[in-house]
Amino acid sequence: MTTSEASAAAAEDPAPSAPLAPPGERGPVRWLRAVGRAFEPARRAPVTVFVVVALWAVGAFTGSLGGGPPEALLNDVGVGVPALAGGRWWTPLTSLLWCSGIGNYVGSTLLLLLLGSAAEQRMGSARTGVVLFIGQVLGSLLGTGVVELGSLAGEDWLDGLARDLTATPGIAACAVGAFLSFRLSALWRRRLQLTLIVFPLMLALYVGHLQNVLVLFGTVVGLGLGALAHRETHRLRMPHASHSEGRVLVALVVAASAIGPLVATLYKDSLGPFNVLDLYVSGGPSAQEIADACVSAGTECARVRAEDHFYGSPAMLMGIAIPLLLLVLAEGLRRGLRLSWRITVAAQLLWLGLMAYLLSDIASHADRYVLEGSEQADQKAAMIQAVVEQMLLPLLVLVLLLLARRLFDQLLAKATVTWLLGTVGGALLLACLAYVGIGYAVRDQFTPEATFAKLVSGLPTQFFPPSYEPFFFQGQAPVPVGGTALALYEYCGMLFWVVTLIALFVAFRRPLTHADDEAATRARALLAAHGGATLSYLTTWPGNHYWFAADGRAAVAYRVHSTVALTTGDPFGAASARADAIDGFAEYCDERGWTPCFYSVTAETKARTDALGWSAVQVAEDTVVPLAELAFTGKKWQDVRTALNKAKKDGITAEWHSFPDAPIALTDQIRSISEEWVADKGLPEMGFTLGGLDELDDPHVRCLLAVDEDRTVHGITSWMPVYGDVGALGDGAEPRPVGWTLDFMRRRSDGFRGSMEFLIASAALGFKEEGAEFLSLSGAPLARSDTGEPPAALQRLLDHAGRVLEPVYGFRSLLNFKAKFQPRYHPMYMCYPDPAALPNITRAIGKAYLPHMKPSQGVRLMRKLTA
Repeated sequence: MTTSEASAAAAEDPAPSAPLAPPGERGPVRWLRAVGRAFEPARRAPVTVFVVVALWAVGAFTGSLGGGPPEALLNDVGVGVPALAGGRWWTPLTSLLWCSGIGNYVGSTLLLLLLGSAAEQRMGSARTGVVLFIGQVLGSLLGTGVVELGSLAGEDWLDGLARDLTATPGIAACAVGAFLSFRLSALWRRRLQLTLIVFPLMLALYVGHLQNVLVLFGTVVGLGLGALAHRETHRLRMPHASHSEGRVLVALVVAASAIGPLVATLYKDSLGPFNVLDLYVSGGPSAQEIADACVSAGTECARVRAEDHFYGSPAMLMGIAIPLLLLVLAEGLRRGLRLSWRITVAAQLLWLGLMAYLLSDIASHADRYVLEGSEQADQKAAMIQAVVEQMLLPLLVLVLLLLARRLFDQLLAKATVTWLLGTVGGALLLACLAYVGIGYAVRDQFTPEATFAKLVSGLPTQFFPPSYEPFFFQGQAPVPVGGTALALYEYCGMLFWVVTLIALFVAFRRPLTHADDEAATRARALLAAHGGATLSYLTTWPGNHYWFAADGRAAVAYRVHSTVALTTGDPFGAASARADAIDGFAEYCDERGWTPCFYSVTAETKARTDALGWSAVQVAEDTVVPLAELAFTGKKWQDVRTALNKAKKDGITAEWHSFPDAPIALTDQIRSISEEWVADKGLPEMGFTLGGLDELDDPHVRCLLAVDEDRTVHGITSWMPVYGDVGALGDGAEPRPVGWTLDFMRRRSDGFRGSMEFLIASAALGFKEEGAEFLSLSGAPLARSDTGEPPAALQRLLDHAGRVLEPVYGFRSLLNFKAKFQPRYHPMYMCYPDPAALPNITRAIGKAYLPHMKPSQGVRLMRKLTA
């Protein structure tokens, strides 16, 4: 079945009504419904909407939207140790209605709308409201109590927070989200709980504001309340996660360890305990530091000015090189790649090694790190504490990686590893040669004038931000002062990091498929021997890879796009082994860090994936015509009889051919007709489950041509065999088709208008005479019969997509056309284990159907859709 079916069908006479979903509304009704949908969240989440409206209204009325509530107002409504110590008992509740600034207003609003509305839909408005207010109060009290205890214990950071006041509804939002997590499936429960713990924790440790600490304890309160409320259904134990989910969780932790420091850079007054040293995320010198260093001209002044110039250029990206590297590595960890695990472990060890070196240097040479006029012992102790705190996070991440090392066992293809090493090694070599070679040529642009040995010894400094130099490379590299020297100083290391990060990301995203040269032959033999569904012959098409069950009795055809393993229809092979093949293929994908997606599958496959807890959505409608009692009699067959009679009158006959063996005069016309359609549309032919000329070139595929007396081809259809189980026919039986599936359809634009009805009817009569049991007109994508049941949200989205694409590809017209043959409708589904992977699955399906779309064709498609 190809996209040209749609255009062919649309060109025919109007078909009788088919049980299609109702078309979209037009005119005023459409706009009224759109307005109603816009207010739907307010109706379904009244508590959340009320809190959000009140938050912004109170903020606007009190002039707090820009920079938070005025000091006098904050003193009355803000929560903190001073407020509770002063007897202002109401502040844990009033702090719900203010934020610390416009950024916090926007962030808290998004958090409330996301978590609050979801909670109201699952828990009800009353319970959500209760959790929201209790979470705000208890989270504020618990967090404030911890701050006070830390202050009494002499912790400098918490002692500073003990003097602050804050206000934010993020405490309540996180409490509601944590409570909601107990109402979700195990997959989403783990992810939401981990997210609500790790990310607020990173913000507390790096940003370090009082509101970050209270938000973290809002999560703690929500988890406690949720555990108490659901203690009968959720035992307090470590939930088991699959290999794939375990990788996701580890990757989430690594990503959070990178995002926390990055977010901290957005705050001018970050004061978290992990944000003391300017190393993990590096920034330029302050104006005061430049003034102090340049009291007198010299090397130190030149160094500070070069550093300031560095952070004023694109090279400033090197300041966040470590977090960016961890984010890229997190993608590799999500896929279970051993290389990514090794690099991540090495990065954590390198960081710990640098911190250990710094720790020993502080202990041995405290005078280098103590400010003049300061108490050496106090300064030394403070520096040691700061370094030890910096080591805690990478140490914890390293322990996690070591404990989870068994999850990361996937190997990249040798060609990919070779390409990666060549790219990164080449970038490193080029950067080194440029710095040393060009640097020596302009050695007078350094101070003091650079020597060859000095440039070589300074190479390590070029691949770290300048803020590392005083700690680890002091005096190792010459200081640039001239234009070319400054360019080398800024861009050699930056270009290396850019190339390395891009190369790592590309390598991690490349699919790893263990291709088997004999797999296609094995798969075709298995299909012929045991049969499959109406679309199973698509598994023999080029581009597919194959997974075989351990006993060889069943197989799955698939293709990998990004990290999604997209199957071509149902498992095929022995009927008793197909259900277990679903489990086996899912496990195979899980081990490789892929997301399995069974696409265009029957109700039998859906029943098995339902039992596994997967989600499913209908993506097409198969149309099957039984042949045993087929007779074109009665009013409902009027269009078909008309086409047969008109073809006979015009001297048009139906001829069977095999495309590889057909006369060149006919195959040239077929190619011409196909090219005419493509040129007319200006859009690419769709592939994957939709065959084209390449799929015709198969001796087992039968082509039926409508040819007139002048040997002019007016239309063509192709038919793929649907094999039965040879075992059911007895020993020695040969594979034979029990049915045929329509694939390729083309009609000459100025040819016989009823050619499609004529060809399909002729094929049905011919197959019936041969003893075939049925004829499948194949599935119409994004079109379905009306079941009378209200569709789910994703189904409504697909229905809308079908309506949008109708003017271009005509899928609904295609299904309407097929109704002329009085078929039986069989839904076809997409089954997937993880709703979070839907964006990746959508992209994978798009790449599978339109792998070669050019930018110009994409623009043309959008114009047609919006016309």
